[in-house]
Amino acid sequence: MKVPGSFLYRLCQDDKRLPSIKDETGAYLIDRDADYFSPVLNYLRHGRLIINPGLAEEGVLEEAEFYNLPQLVHLVNERIHEKERSATEAARFKSVYRVIQCHEEELTTFISATSDGWKIVQVLPVQTKYQDYTVDRQQEYLCIVVRECPDNGSVSDSRDRATLLQQKARHN
Repeated sequence: MKVPGSFLYRLCQDDKRLPSIKDETGAYLIDRDADYFSPVLNYLRHGRLIINPGLAEEGVLEEAEFYNLPQLVHLVNERIHEKERSATEAARFKSVYRVIQCHEEELTTFISATSDGWKIVQVLPVQTKYQDYTVDRQQEYLCIVVRECPDNGSVSDSRDRATLLQQKARHN
């Protein structure tokens, strides 16, 4: 991809106004970070922003500005803003976990009745000795459920059916 006016384009055109140093083989010496040059090179090759894991977008932005690649600057800025929006969005919610104990006969009903945004994370059998297991004593399970709740600093959530039922029971 050719970007007229960019540092590398002008360098290849032997722009005399562009101060550059060459080594004994004629290779241009550019004192920049090679790790951050990789996304610039990938952009020029493919026309897409490809950033290796562990590289900061801000470093790629600096390189895009240095090499005078306005379209790449725009793409990196979009990526930075999207990352900030995602972080802000994630901070507005918190994961609330519950552990519910139920008998084997209740397990199917519990799983099918799980709603209000609760998701089952794991179902674990409570360990009992086999010889203690009789018809009178059914296997028990721990059901771990999770729900994303708005992080408004409040502990109670009015959308939670269990909380609503408890409130109704207190008022009756």
